[in-house]
Amino acid sequence: MEKSLVLIKPDAMQKGLAGTIISRIEKQGMKPVALKMLHMDEALARRHYAIHEGKPFFEGLIEYITSTPIIAIVFEGKDAVEVIRKTMGATDPARAEAGTIRADFGADIQNNAVHGSDSTETAGSEIKLFFTEDEIFNY
Repeated sequence: MEKSLVLIKPDAMQKGLAGTIISRIEKQGMKPVALKMLHMDEALARRHYAIHEGKPFFEGLIEYITSTPIIAIVFEGKDAVEVIRKTMGATDPARAEAGTIRADFGADIQNNAVHGSDSTETAGSEIKLFFTEDEIFNY
């Protein structure tokens, strides 16, 4: 089974949407196999978003993602990355399909409620940033 990392971002946490977001992903057949709430520090944020370093929005993104606690979840299921990305919708909520998480709860490209791995390769490296092997369950 494929795994994907999902982060419930600060804007969704502040709006009390964590349970709703988790439920929507579970309803698509995805099973949570690891979950934790954490306050991402700057070092972890910079590693997680390293692909965006040097871009004009990078520092604002780091400030945003470290502003409040988040929830990190590993979901497992058939075609997990693809299913979760479709459930989340486009990064820009204004372009996200109606009924997706970002269309329903996102405000803009940064405040878009949720992050999900964009490929199986990325998922593997992102999961290792947030979880040890002992924290991922097989059931």
